[in-house]
Amino acid sequence: MQHRCICHTFAFVKAAEILGDHNLKRTSCREDIIKAIMGSDVALSTDEIRKRMAGDYDRTTLYRSFKTLESSHILHKIVVDGQTVKYALGDTGPENPGHVHFYCNKCHTVICLEDVPNLKYDLPDGFSYNETDVLIKGICPRCREKGEDDAEN
Repeated sequence: MQHRCICHTFAFVKAAEILGDHNLKRTSCREDIIKAIMGSDVALSTDEIRKRMAGDYDRTTLYRSFKTLESSHILHKIVVDGQTVKYALGDTGPENPGHVHFYCNKCHTVICLEDVPNLKYDLPDGFSYNETDVLIKGICPRCREKGEDDAEN
């Protein structure tokens, strides 16, 4: 079962309200990024988000908007194998340990599994951590239904 990677508080609000709740200035770029992500059941790359956006923004504006939304904990970044970057709504900041992400090896989709919490790990003395990113790789239900679970990619 796929879960939408979106904090439950975001489910029925508009992009402008989300920005206001985080004390951020409303800009068309920020609103368009949030709307694009809200319209998806999976995490999206910057190119996928850009294609869904109403406006045409230069790279610098997009970069700054993503950074602002991420640092404000409106969206979070999911990195797969150090090269594929996807974004989804929801806070995974210090007070929120977040949730597990699932990467499908066949369709290359990243799905947030909100019902699967990140675990708190007992580290040896002297170690401390700020965050934990858990990425499970495998085959998603859609690809399994297509019978793609046995084929090599």
